[in-house]
Order: sequence, then C-alpha cells, then structure tokens
Amino acid sequence: MKRYFNYTLVLILLLTCFAYRTNAQNIKVEATLDKVSIPMGDQTRLHIIAHIQAKDEITFPQLADSIGKIQIVSVAKPDTSFDKDNVQNETITRNYTVTSFTPGTYSIPPFTFKTKTASYTTDSLMLQFTPVAIDTTKAIYDIKQPLAVTYTWLDWLKDHWQWVVFPLLAVLFIIGLTIYIATRPNKKFVPINKVPEIPPHSIALNKLSALRDKKLWQSDEVKLYHSELSDTLREYLENRYHINALEQTSDEIFAGLRSAQISADAREKLRRTLLLADLVKFAKEKPLPEDNEFSMENAISFVMQTKQEPQAPADKEELPK
Repeated sequence: MKRYFNYTLVLILLLTCFAYRTNAQNIKVEATLDKVSIPMGDQTRLHIIAHIQAKDEITFPQLADSIGKIQIVSVAKPDTSFDKDNVQNETITRNYTVTSFTPGTYSIPPFTFKTKTASYTTDSLMLQFTPVAIDTTKAIYDIKQPLAVTYTWLDWLKDHWQWVVFPLLAVLFIIGLTIYIATRPNKKFVPINKVPEIPPHSIALNKLSALRDKKLWQSDEVKLYHSELSDTLREYLENRYHINALEQTSDEIFAGLRSAQISADAREKLRRTLLLADLVKFAKEKPLPEDNEFSMENAISFVMQTKQEPQAPADKEELPK
C-alpha cells in the first residue's frame, strides 16, 4: 500500500512540473535598445516586452526616474498587439526614452516580470554614452562689440503692430454693435420648451433591453451579439465618464477609468464583459449559452451600479411680499 502511494505521489509531481513547464513556454520576456552607443546628452529608447497568452496576467517591473546614471526622460503608453497567425498570442510593449549626461558605459540590470505562478527575467543590457569631442587646436576669439543700428517708427510698428490693430478692431466692433442695436427690429420673445435630456444610463438600458429581445446569440449570431453589447457599454462610458471609449482598447478604457469612483464589483463585471467580447471578436471564442446571458446581466448590473443619480433642485428663496 505504501509503495502504491509513493508511485502516485511521484506521478502527481511529474504532471505538475509538466503543466508548469508548458505554461512557462507560453510566456517570453525581453528588453531591447534602439541604439547601444550614443553621444552623451543624446536619447535612445528602451523597450520592455512581454509575449503572453491573451488570458494570462503579468506584472511589469516598475521603473523609477533613473537607472543608475541613466535618466528616464519620458514613458510612452503601453502598446498591445496580437499575432497574425494566432490572435491568442499577445505582445505587450512598454517604451522608455533614456539619456545620460555623464560619459561612460553603463549596465542596465535584468528586469523581472511576475505572474501568479512564476517570475521571468530579461537579459542585462549595455549602453554606452560617448563624450563630445572638442577641437582644442582652434584659437579663442574675443566677443564682438554690439553693432549700431537705426530704429525707425516703421520698425516700432512691426514690433508692436498688435497695439494698433487690436484697439482699432475693438473701436470698429463697438461702433458696429451700436449701429446694429439701434437699427435692429424688435422681435417678440417666443419661449422654447426644452426637451428634457435622457440620462446615459436610460439610453444604455433601453439598448440592452432591445439587444436581449433580438435573441442574436440564440440565432447563432454570437459575434454580432457581443459586438453590439460592447458598443453599448462603450457608448455609455463615453456619455457617463467623458472618455473616448469607442476609439480605445479595453486596456486603455480601464486606464482612463482608474480615477473614476467605481466599485471593485462593478469594475470586475465590466472587465469580464469587455474581455469576453474581445475574445469573441478577435480570437473567435465560442462562449457557452450561460456565458452569453451572464455578459448581458453583468452589463445591466454595471450600468445600474454606476448610473448618475439626479440632483435635487436647489430650494428657491421666497421673495418678500
């Protein structure tokens, strides 16, 4: 009995190692430089890249303002691309513009990426900053004395034309406005009944209800169903939080909503709905019927949790009788 137990334990360990090795092969990280040797004070770009599966989650290393004597000038937005042959293979790139004002050759240490189960490290890089050559054979000359120039009223007018043009335009505008007010016919005021604006959450809920009534996924129109569901949520996010959600990727949407007052539960519902829609549209994912209905429920719940409550009108002061 003990011998059988030992065989079982060894088999479980071998299967676990094989599963871990298979998952690790799906993730690859690297760091590259556009140039490895530049003059001091010049700039080059450092690229930190992770090749992962679309469903994987990976944490990039956090860089400070400098790497030793190498200064980070600017950080670009993360760039995400998909493999043309397999859209489930995703490449995430972060670009950093770096420079240094001290000549020398510096080592950029390896960068460490982390997932829920493992860590991945890039290779170290070498970056050289060469000094600026100074020609010491040329003589040093004295500074030339200022040259005398004439300054006429035309020169003054060229330098200060706005002091003349703008006041003249203001005078002409006032004269024209006075003539218009004096000669315009009197028009009777016609009150316009302003149509109350429909709040964003009502528009979104009406569209979601209409989409559910179409029964698209029940008619094997799964891609169209998730596309309209995603577009409805993106339009709601634009009207509710004033971000360009229709033109952004899902990652850019979450980055734009980072400072918005949205609960963790609502954020998770939005993330699941948009992620499944992206997988259906770009990765040809075929969700189960309950997943299709669950996306609709998540979308409706997200809109209800984040809708803007109407503000109560301010109390009017009573006029003295």
